[in-house]
Amino acid sequence: MKLDLLVLAVHPDDAELGCSGTIIKHIAQGKKVGIVDFTRGELGTRGTTETRAEESRNASKIMGIHTRENIGIRDGFFKNDEAHQLEVVKMIRKYQPEIVLTNALYDRHPDHGRASELANDAIFLSGLRKVETLSEGVSQQPWRPRLVLQYIQDTYIKPDIIVDISEQMDQKIEAIRAFKTQFDSPDENEPQTYISTPAFLQSVIARAREMGKNIGATYGEGFTSRKLLGVESLFDLR
Repeated sequence: MKLDLLVLAVHPDDAELGCSGTIIKHIAQGKKVGIVDFTRGELGTRGTTETRAEESRNASKIMGIHTRENIGIRDGFFKNDEAHQLEVVKMIRKYQPEIVLTNALYDRHPDHGRASELANDAIFLSGLRKVETLSEGVSQQPWRPRLVLQYIQDTYIKPDIIVDISEQMDQKIEAIRAFKTQFDSPDENEPQTYISTPAFLQSVIARAREMGKNIGATYGEGFTSRKLLGVESLFDLR
């Protein structure tokens, strides 16, 4: 399946937190959107890999994405090396996305910045015809998306572009809360974490309000770009 938009996320709930409003908006516009999660989130304090997988499926249904898979690299200890780069290259070549959204350039969680670097390097390598990869025994063709953006996560980073998600905000929160072990229905047998308190979800909403305010919208999601962005007309800008 060729995708218009592919989201690369190191943890199973990163896409929902960082860019699910943008995902939902583009699906409503008729775009094909998928997610590739790098890890199963096995180091998360709350929940299990099984519950995280079920929550991912539930969140995917809420967003209406076309495909989602997990490449199962090691949470917390993966490296930006050849073996891991080639796993990501296979995904990029498999789905041939026009646009890729990846983890934040840097963040409170060290996995986020490292995954962003891994994705960025893999995207470049994916366009080189002498980098050989196979899918089900068949040689894959080189592919490089025309645009790569990083969503902004816990740490504030000044965005290069903001997407209006005012109409998608309720659905975004529903997708986030699908990860009940992480954000909802506290279990007395599990410890509180940085993200399990109501204050964390409130901060996600506040961030979206802040981003939206900057473009005259109620809610927004911000993204950064490693390269300068261009438009066909100044009248395309808000």
